[in-house]
Amino acid sequence: MQGDWAATTLRLNFYRNCTQLHYVYNSIAITLRDHVMNVVGIDVGYSNLKLAYGPADGALKTVIRPAGAAPKEHFGSRFDGRSQDDFLHVQVNGQEFVAGVSTDRAEMWERSLHADYAKTDSYKALFNAGLLLTEMKEIDLLVTGLPVSQFQDESLRADLEARFSGEHQVTKKRTVNVKKVKVVAQPIGGLLDYVNEVEEGPEDQRITDEHRILVVDPGFYSLDWVLVSNGQLQRQSSGTSIKASSVLLEQAGIFIAEEHGAKVSVETLENAIRSGKESILLMGERVELAPFLKKASETLSSVTATSIQKALRVESMSPDVIVLVGGGSSFFQQAIQEAFPLLKVVTPKNPVLSNARGFWLLGGASV
Repeated sequence: MQGDWAATTLRLNFYRNCTQLHYVYNSIAITLRDHVMNVVGIDVGYSNLKLAYGPADGALKTVIRPAGAAPKEHFGSRFDGRSQDDFLHVQVNGQEFVAGVSTDRAEMWERSLHADYAKTDSYKALFNAGLLLTEMKEIDLLVTGLPVSQFQDESLRADLEARFSGEHQVTKKRTVNVKKVKVVAQPIGGLLDYVNEVEEGPEDQRITDEHRILVVDPGFYSLDWVLVSNGQLQRQSSGTSIKASSVLLEQAGIFIAEEHGAKVSVETLENAIRSGKESILLMGERVELAPFLKKASETLSSVTATSIQKALRVESMSPDVIVLVGGGSSFFQQAIQEAFPLLKVVTPKNPVLSNARGFWLLGGASV
């Protein structure tokens, strides 16, 4: 069973060259090409659309946009009559969608917070918006991820690869051709990003082939974790919890209501955090967010940490390091550290983009 799992998942083969650790992705070396090989790493999240793109042997570009998407008719006009300059207009099955905006901008349209998100029109609109943002007409390899629980289903991976491959009509006059698609377990992107970040750093910060690595990826809808040992994903010790950032923000809104008499929507808190705001305006008064986010984190993140601990009981050895990635990292870091007090918990820079960057690195090594 373990061999079958390794064969159908991303296989991480490590080898040491002098004092540096290098990754060999699927035993395919980076070779010189006669033309530019375009690679895109795309992470279509429930809260943000994250992109990392560029030539396989060139400079990396990144973009992050809110993950709101709905048909055009669900968006109103500005009160001052000016045009909405942050809208991305894309086509989905012949219908015009607006994508890449805050989810609360759409009227009479509910965001998708369920396991079938990847099959919705909103998801497709965000995917097309991502293709549009790359400004590429042809993509040699696109790498994306699925939550661990969905990645374990081979049919879901095959379905996503099929839907993302081929020619896409992203606007009325623009098509983008995606030659090949690779789907990996979501947290693996963050791991590759962190390994790349510390590869040239101090030796005690590097991830080596001897490490057993627990990767924890708190997203908006789900929190995923994978254990990597001997260069392979350990299926029995990897999993998904839906007690993630959206539930935490909802709980924070309840705590705010208990003290201030009015509940704050998840989208309001989400937008404030995305914008780096420390407070919100509620009934004409400023409310500091930090105490309520901290209280909600303490209430819920420990439950998720316990789920991870239970999943690791089948392992004979403890992880050596925990890599915390994803946009919700700050909410869960304390609970993860308390659950594993003897382990070092590390996080890549700007972790909200870590999966997308790692997807691009994987793609660049595979073309």
